[in-house]
Amino acid sequence: MSIDLPLIWAGVIAFGIFMYVVMDGFDLGIGILYPFFRDKDERDAMMNTVAPIWDGNETWLVLGGAGLFAAFPLAYSVVLTALYLPLLIMLIALIFRGVAFEFRFKAKRTRHVWDAAFIWGSIVATFAQGVVLGAFIEGIKVENRQFAGGAFDWLAPFPLFCGAGLVAGYAMLGCAWLLMKTEGKLRHKMYKLMLPLTSLLLLFIAVVSIWTPLAHESIAKRWFTLPNLFYFIPVPTLVAVTILGIVRAVHLKIDWQPFVLTLVLIALAYTGLAISLWPNIIPPAVSIWEASAPASSQAFALVGVVFMVPIILIYTAYSYWVFRGKVKVGEGYH
Repeated sequence: MSIDLPLIWAGVIAFGIFMYVVMDGFDLGIGILYPFFRDKDERDAMMNTVAPIWDGNETWLVLGGAGLFAAFPLAYSVVLTALYLPLLIMLIALIFRGVAFEFRFKAKRTRHVWDAAFIWGSIVATFAQGVVLGAFIEGIKVENRQFAGGAFDWLAPFPLFCGAGLVAGYAMLGCAWLLMKTEGKLRHKMYKLMLPLTSLLLLFIAVVSIWTPLAHESIAKRWFTLPNLFYFIPVPTLVAVTILGIVRAVHLKIDWQPFVLTLVLIALAYTGLAISLWPNIIPPAVSIWEASAPASSQAFALVGVVFMVPIILIYTAYSYWVFRGKVKVGEGYH
């Protein structure tokens, strides 16, 4: 029985990207929420909830990029060439945000500068990620196994709308995280923000769900033809159930449930994306098998993944366990 290495590698990369969205999404969301809070102690408490763990979260971004290079070099070259500018903007923004984590705790007169770096680094990085996602869904022009489009193809209404939608999504995830990790007045403020952010994200999801099949006939066929229709039907139903669960959790003030349910919402959106694009790794027409590296290269790289991914999962789980519990205003990482 032969092993489908491209399929396995597609799963590894999809898992890495999903873990990045989950892990780095809520600390980017905290930066997006920063402008709503002016009190120094509250801002410190918000940052303290992620300060000990944020840099480990970005390990998954490295895994996704390195895996794409090792297993699907054609996709790596085409996608990075097509989306070079938004990816570069994202990386620069992540650098500013990362530096702000360390500098703002030590700065006195210039703390406002590092607050601004944290805010804008988070917003710009998130927006750029959403633009990359939207441009990827729109499709990339490929001729003779090379990118055949322009440097600014990503600068279009749909990718920009997806960028704004991801900002709303990460803000909601950050708010849900802070519900779970803070207490007192700060927690109370997060409860006030949670439902408006949920409504905003639901609006973005609805618009994208209508816009995507109308603009892309190939995606419409995947959604509404058999057997894919049977896979797709549960997604909007489960989204509605999840939203109702979030509303209930906020009403009953069950601190951990909004975060878990927001993760479920992200997973459902990710599932819908997979159904829309599968099996293409360069939409609209290059499949994972057409873009894959030689089997020997994929098998060699997979050996490293088999050893490293469990290690990453273990140390990630351990770090979250060590820093579990509520973070009080005036306490934490400095």
